[in-house]
Amino acid sequence: MLELLELLSFGEKGWGDDILKGALVTIQLALATLPVGLAIGLFVALAKDSRSAIARGLGNLYTTVFRGLPELLTLFIVYYGGQMLLTRIAGMFVEGAAIEVNQFVAGVAALGLVLGAFSSEVFLAAIRSVPRGQKEAAAALGLKPWQSFRKVVFPQLWRVALPGLSNNWLVLLKDTSLVSVIAITDLMRQTSIAVGVTKQPFFFYLVACLIYLVFSMLSSAVFTRAEARASRGYKRVGGKA
Repeated sequence: MLELLELLSFGEKGWGDDILKGALVTIQLALATLPVGLAIGLFVALAKDSRSAIARGLGNLYTTVFRGLPELLTLFIVYYGGQMLLTRIAGMFVEGAAIEVNQFVAGVAALGLVLGAFSSEVFLAAIRSVPRGQKEAAAALGLKPWQSFRKVVFPQLWRVALPGLSNNWLVLLKDTSLVSVIAITDLMRQTSIAVGVTKQPFFFYLVACLIYLVFSMLSSAVFTRAEARASRGYKRVGGKA
C-alpha cells in the first residue's frame, strides 16, 4: 500500500505533481467553457423564443444537431475541421500557409457548442416561466424589448435555470475527459500516461475517480448555495412560490 502511495509523491519519482497539473487543466478547461456555453445557450434560447420563424428554425436546428452528435465527434469536427477550414482560408491569401488550431481552444469551442445546445433548453424554459403579464407591464411602461428582458426577465430566469445549469456543469466536468484524445494534458491524459508507465491502472484510475468526485461535490455545494441565494424572498405557501 505504501508503495502505491509513493507513486503519488511529488518530484521525479512520483506522479502527484503530474496528476495535480492535469486536474488544474481540467478545471481551467471547464471554467473557460462555461461562459462560452452559457452565452451561446442564452442567445439560442432567445432565438427559439423569437417571433421570427427563421430565428426559431435556426435555433431548433442548432440544438438538434449538437444535442444529437456525440461529444467526441463534435470535438474531432471542431479540431480537425477547424484546421482544414482555416488553412484553406489562409491559403487564399498566402500560398502554402498552414494553420494549426490550439488544442485548448478547440476543446473550449467544441464543449462550448455542446453546452450551449443543452443550456438553451434550460434557458428557454426559464424565459417562458416568467409570467407574460410582467412583460406586458414592462411594455406598458415604455420599456423596449431588450430593456424588458434585461430589467424584468433576466433577473428572474436565473432562479429557475440554476438547477438545470448545475446539471449541465456536472456533465461538462465529465466531458472534459474527452479532450485527452487531442493531446491536452488534462487529468484523464495524465492518468493514462501514469498507467502506461507504472502498469497500475486500477490505482491511478481510482485516484482520477476520486478527483472527479471531489470536483462534483464542490460544484454541487456551490450551486446549492447559489440556488439558495437566488431564491431569497421566494417562499412556498401551499406548494406555490
